[in-house]
Amino acid sequence: MCDDRTDAENARYLRGKRLTRREFGAVSAGAGLTILLPRPADAQSVTESEIEIATPDGVCDSYFVHPASGAHPGVLIWPDAFGLRPAMRQMATRLAESGYSVLAVNQYYRTKKAPIAEGTDFAALRETLRPLMGSLSPETNVTDAKAFVSFLDSQSSVDSDRKMGTMGYCMGGPMTMRTAAALPDRIGAGASFHGGGLVTDRPDSPHLLVEKMTAHYLFAIAENDDQRQPEAKDVLRETFEKAGLPAEIEVYEGAMHGWCPPDTPVYHEAQAERAWSRLLALFERALA
Repeated sequence: MCDDRTDAENARYLRGKRLTRREFGAVSAGAGLTILLPRPADAQSVTESEIEIATPDGVCDSYFVHPASGAHPGVLIWPDAFGLRPAMRQMATRLAESGYSVLAVNQYYRTKKAPIAEGTDFAALRETLRPLMGSLSPETNVTDAKAFVSFLDSQSSVDSDRKMGTMGYCMGGPMTMRTAAALPDRIGAGASFHGGGLVTDRPDSPHLLVEKMTAHYLFAIAENDDQRQPEAKDVLRETFEKAGLPAEIEVYEGAMHGWCPPDTPVYHEAQAERAWSRLLALFERALA
């Protein structure tokens, strides 16, 4: 699931919202703009590489980045509909600088190597992205999750005695939940940023998998996603409470669907930084 809002809908939503200069520049410049993210105050030196990971269905082109020395908790990043690209690598690197061994994957590897498309304007790229999104399923997500977690566990830079984290954007949100449910012994924390399709009326709805998880969670919800499906946050709260699992579930005021990656037209710097700080707090607690 990704953002199907029209330009007119987005314009109506932005009307009356006060944007920072950086946010205005992102909206005005359109797709493809990447803002330089701040480094952690105590940033570690990192080692990065473009790699290929064998899965039961092929070879996945990926980006792996980790602190230059030592073993650290592993983290799996599921990108949004626009796939593996510089902005995802930048966020992975930033997380590695905070002390994590991070794998960002091209979820479309069965069909196409990254980069998937030019820019991040879903309306303009719909004809390219829809078939790619449709090529994936809950079953392929689980197959891939197992292969990616296995890869991380085989790396000397990953501390296999500590739980892993997984995080996802847009369509990547449900993928984190399937990962956490399929590998409850390894996934200790999950984070969904403006995730789509987390609560549905289908029998394979991601929220129905919570009872299989052990992961602590963060759900950072866009304000206009909440307006479209206001009951989803309540269902998530009730489901996690019933399972006895901690979950931070919050609607981010003024943030539109897609606001976290720094190359989207709706990037909201203040709220993206706030969501990032909550991610770090979650990982610090749950991956200890």
